[in-house]
Amino acid sequence: MRQTCIFSGSSHPGLVEAICGRLGQKRADVTLGTFSNGETRVEIRTSVRDQDVFIVQSGSSQINDNIMELLIMIQACRGGSSKSITAVMPYFPYSRQSKKKTHRGAITARMLANLMYVAGVNHVITIDLHASQMQGFFKCPVDNLMAEPLLSKWLRMNIPDWPDAVVVSKNPGGTKRVTSMADALKLSFGIVTTDRRRANGMSSMQGSAIFESMGTDGTNDRIALERDAEDAEGRIRSNAGPREHNFAYQQRQQHAPRSNGDADGQTRRPSRHRAATAGFSPTVRTRLNTLNGSGDSPASPSPLSRSTRLDSVGTESSVSDGVSNLSLLRSHTAPGIEQPPHDSDGYEEAEGEDDGDERARDVITGRLIHGHIVEDDFPSPSLSVRSGSIQGGVEQRGSRSSEDEPLPEPMMQSFISTTSSRMQAPQHGLGGTGDATASDEEEEEALKDPYIESTVTLVGNVKDRPVLIVDDIIDKAGSWIAAAETVIKRGGATKVYCMATHGLFGGDSLRELDMCDEIEAIVVTDAFPIPEEKRRQTKKLVVLDVSGLLAEAIRRNHYGESISQLYQHFD
Repeated sequence: MRQTCIFSGSSHPGLVEAICGRLGQKRADVTLGTFSNGETRVEIRTSVRDQDVFIVQSGSSQINDNIMELLIMIQACRGGSSKSITAVMPYFPYSRQSKKKTHRGAITARMLANLMYVAGVNHVITIDLHASQMQGFFKCPVDNLMAEPLLSKWLRMNIPDWPDAVVVSKNPGGTKRVTSMADALKLSFGIVTTDRRRANGMSSMQGSAIFESMGTDGTNDRIALERDAEDAEGRIRSNAGPREHNFAYQQRQQHAPRSNGDADGQTRRPSRHRAATAGFSPTVRTRLNTLNGSGDSPASPSPLSRSTRLDSVGTESSVSDGVSNLSLLRSHTAPGIEQPPHDSDGYEEAEGEDDGDERARDVITGRLIHGHIVEDDFPSPSLSVRSGSIQGGVEQRGSRSSEDEPLPEPMMQSFISTTSSRMQAPQHGLGGTGDATASDEEEEEALKDPYIESTVTLVGNVKDRPVLIVDDIIDKAGSWIAAAETVIKRGGATKVYCMATHGLFGGDSLRELDMCDEIEAIVVTDAFPIPEEKRRQTKKLVVLDVSGLLAEAIRRNHYGESISQLYQHFD
């Protein structure tokens, strides 16, 4: 190509050589180095006057040095009177910091986009931004290419039963990416979600409300409260006639004509009953009247009453049982909602062919401890986070593994327990949606914590099918291993293929993925440079070449051609 210069940064020289080989052009000469004090030194040794300049610089393990090197090269080419400057960044650095996660956080990706514009860039070519809306950070055109056609071509050529495969997202944030591939290949898709709380835990105020009651003397002494409750029960039983406990009598009372004093529409309580409960507080009198059927409606225990404290006075459990049952009972479901039955394999039973949606059966839950699937009868760790989110990498509140243990003293003195989700402050980073809270790093730390039990949910039918777990980045291995074990052990899938565009493989993640027996292959592109020593760690790793995609994008950009065909799937 005439009037074109292709420069290479120090991050991925092998990819630049492949791009130049496909374009039939030599790499432009540039000197890169550092001064004695560590400053980056760049010297352009080729004339760039009235040239279309393409600078290929991806992120790597030395990502901050790569950014400074790119900015200085852009500024140097601008000072050399280049016609246009295009930054080709297969992996855009700091793409995971595209939003504020705390009130004092920084949107680093936008800051980097501003730095590139100030340096003099005219166009940006990248592959699979972590969030596609990041294109709005730039003040110049952005071509966000997709590696989906490459990944789709590989699976069609290497997975014999790919028409039966299911594309699965390992978190809700990747749903759009997964559905795009599933629609292009006409495959089914599923979602795996991880929640840091126990199944059947307290999900609402009705499962965690703790009410305070006071005795007739104005105190909440436990012995005095129990004595008052026993006295009240004795007086009610001695004064109330047998007719008051007769249902037919109650029906006659409800349909009997009211006197003038009952013009407000409410039936008067028997005077003997009022006299028996005259010495108690209004709350105690109301609960005692409800217990004995003296109210307007028959007595029916409510979920809220079953969650009251052991030593509350006048509650239905304490009076009816004579304060003999000292266990703390909780309601796990909202009133009027019945939990569907489950089979042994975790699928919900359909009520009938016409009553329920068949897709509702494709919801499976499991337990994650230390990042691995465990059986339902596996002992719970000492801490189980019920709050449902992690903020700043620190658990908000732990819960005891046994519900029979006594409550902590501060909770015993509270009017309503702070464990209720309705009484807590918003768990989201900025009080908004859930995507502004825990980052990928915090998610991985939570999975590796042996004292945290998580609930994993699989939505979608993967039984006897191969599964393709797709995301844009593979960094830590925890969430990938958890998703693979979920679809194999709980969902009944046959094989698992982990597919992503950028293989960062931080720490020992590649070795951990290789040791996972449920994972058949790990498929990534070379958009992010992978050292040879890491590639030799596993035989499961498959690296796809993106030099052809980038070379064609550079050629079409230089000649002013459309790049729409680069987004289409091909055989």
